[in-house]
Amino acid sequence: MPFVTLIIPIYNAERYLRRCLDSVVEQTYADMEVLLMNDGSTDGSLAICREYEEKDLRFRTIDKENTGVSDTRNQAMLLARGTYLQFLDSDDWLTPAATESLAEAARADDCDLVVADFYRVNGKRYVEKKHIKKKDVMSREEFAMEMAEDPADFYYGVMWNKLYRADIVHAHDDIICAEDMDWSEDLYFNLSYIRYAEKFYALSTPIYNYYNTPGSAVHTVLNPVNIVSTRATLFAYYKELYENLGLYEEYKPQIYKYLVAVAES
Repeated sequence: MPFVTLIIPIYNAERYLRRCLDSVVEQTYADMEVLLMNDGSTDGSLAICREYEEKDLRFRTIDKENTGVSDTRNQAMLLARGTYLQFLDSDDWLTPAATESLAEAARADDCDLVVADFYRVNGKRYVEKKHIKKKDVMSREEFAMEMAEDPADFYYGVMWNKLYRADIVHAHDDIICAEDMDWSEDLYFNLSYIRYAEKFYALSTPIYNYYNTPGSAVHTVLNPVNIVSTRATLFAYYKELYENLGLYEEYKPQIYKYLVAVAES
């Protein structure tokens, strides 16, 4: 049983995939499995996955029909054998000690969620994204208070700068990537997960290189109706979370800002 399962959804990613997988091969952490989830790619992605699978015993390729990134992640979580779950997008790459840093932090204090800083990469320019400065283990309430300061920030919204306890995910059917959302499905997952997690920790070390890929959702013009609908759904999740924590009245102005905020990557 590996301590960490790293999940990589892959769809027509041959242009960037070797950079991504090389960063996994170079990880300093050995107690992990890597699920290469080929989501019906029509380019050379599957062949590249098979190549790396032969070179590194931590890799396992799953070739499936194209169902989208959310369903692909959901299927991978069902297959995962690790105690913790980590995520990586195929056009991004990890720093060499990324998994080790996350795993050591989780193991040291038996944490349910570890969140880390990351780099936003634009050409040769690297900008570090950070948010939580607190160095101690946080309760759900303390983490929620930090998140309320900027509820639309990528730091909280994405899945790839975090480590999740797998048994919490497996124990609750509502912790899923929403397949009916064409953006912010990561935030939906996180808001669902936070409801059940109890111990949180923030790493000040950047562990991830986020590349703003042309043609990704960040650059794609989204349907305004879908944007309004998704924001309304996620706002309801935010509101319920903070109500359950007894923090809604105190942080109501910040939470309402989510409806008009633009997520900063």
